[in-house]
Amino acid sequence: MNDLKLSWIASANSAETLFPLNNLPYGVFSTNGKRPHCGVAIGNFILDVTLAEESGLLTICSEPLFKAASWNKLMSQSPNVWTTFRTRLMEILAEDSSDQARAEAFLISSADVQLHMPFTVSEYTDFYAGRHHALNVGMMFRGPENALPPNWLHIPIGYNGRASSIVVSGTNIRRPWSQLKSPDDTDPRFGPSARFDIELEIGAVVGVPSNGPITVSQADDNIFGYVLLNDWSARDIQAWEYQPLGPFQSKATATSISPWIVTKAALDPFRCETPEREKELLPHLRDCGPMLYDINLSVSLIPDNGLETEIAHTNYNVMYYSAAQQLAHHTTSGCPMRTGDLLGSGTISGPRKDNRGSLLELSWGGKEPFELIDGSSRSFLEDGDTIVLKGSANGHGYKVGFGDCVGKIIEAVNDLE
Repeated sequence: MNDLKLSWIASANSAETLFPLNNLPYGVFSTNGKRPHCGVAIGNFILDVTLAEESGLLTICSEPLFKAASWNKLMSQSPNVWTTFRTRLMEILAEDSSDQARAEAFLISSADVQLHMPFTVSEYTDFYAGRHHALNVGMMFRGPENALPPNWLHIPIGYNGRASSIVVSGTNIRRPWSQLKSPDDTDPRFGPSARFDIELEIGAVVGVPSNGPITVSQADDNIFGYVLLNDWSARDIQAWEYQPLGPFQSKATATSISPWIVTKAALDPFRCETPEREKELLPHLRDCGPMLYDINLSVSLIPDNGLETEIAHTNYNVMYYSAAQQLAHHTTSGCPMRTGDLLGSGTISGPRKDNRGSLLELSWGGKEPFELIDGSSRSFLEDGDTIVLKGSANGHGYKVGFGDCVGKIIEAVNDLE
């Protein structure tokens, strides 16, 4: 595994920063209400890529890539262009760089910016690819003997979500209203969700588009990078609506993502194998090398009093299917995949109780409330609760981090009355 790469920006050389020279994640920011620009996080600063390109310091193509406040145009280029861009960034920001004096003019303190959606989402698909999560949920509702559906060990199961409700970290999340099952199983009622939940996930961001079936290897090449993802879920709405076609309004409220896209190149030193297979996958889905990443993840809950409790921690390496396998499976029907498509991994839960990536699992369907450090307890989210997802891959003397994925629950409002 690579060691820390040194930069002329001192804060990037700390073992604790999430944004060393090894990382260089991509985001969109603004200052003082000005037009948003594309930027790269480095230590405690952001390099204004839009201005650096305009100045000629960071020009890698014959046409501008960063006029729009979005990384989609670079994402749509070939992986060779991605590599050329990243290599040039590292040259500019590396220790003893001859470009330091020019680049200093384009640095902004990260404390002085507002972060925005880093890319334009084309489509959103969320998967159900974590075995521990699937087993936990299956045992709750179907018992241990029928916990996994017959198809689960053969294909990555997913559903098509709402690209329109993807929001960047820091966006408040309003508790949803919808039809809810009555306690006595009679006619439903219309009201706010009382079992509002989170799902700890990692989202894969598609760069290179495709127009037909692709292999797992090709899918891996087409993935531009990764974000933290919180798939907010209304479990009581879901319980009423999911049969026979699966989640709909229960998953449509919002999906939060972290503000920085961590590139596949930054994560390459942390690649690892998928878990041992119980059943061999069909040839079109078989692993073609280490397809997962060793990324430490955590979930914290902060009530209105500001006292933070870490309620779960796990690792992306427990997933049964990789993002490349999910993307390859998505294309088998001939489904075109577009630049900016977002694929949610599914809830990332490990084997222990404190590894569970949803409140549904942590409270075992609400039957076993868990305690916070202030002495209160939760089964599901209350108004005023803030959820913080954190993630980083840990190298020798450095971290590759995503930036927090944060969302605060605000009270439900019925606009139909």
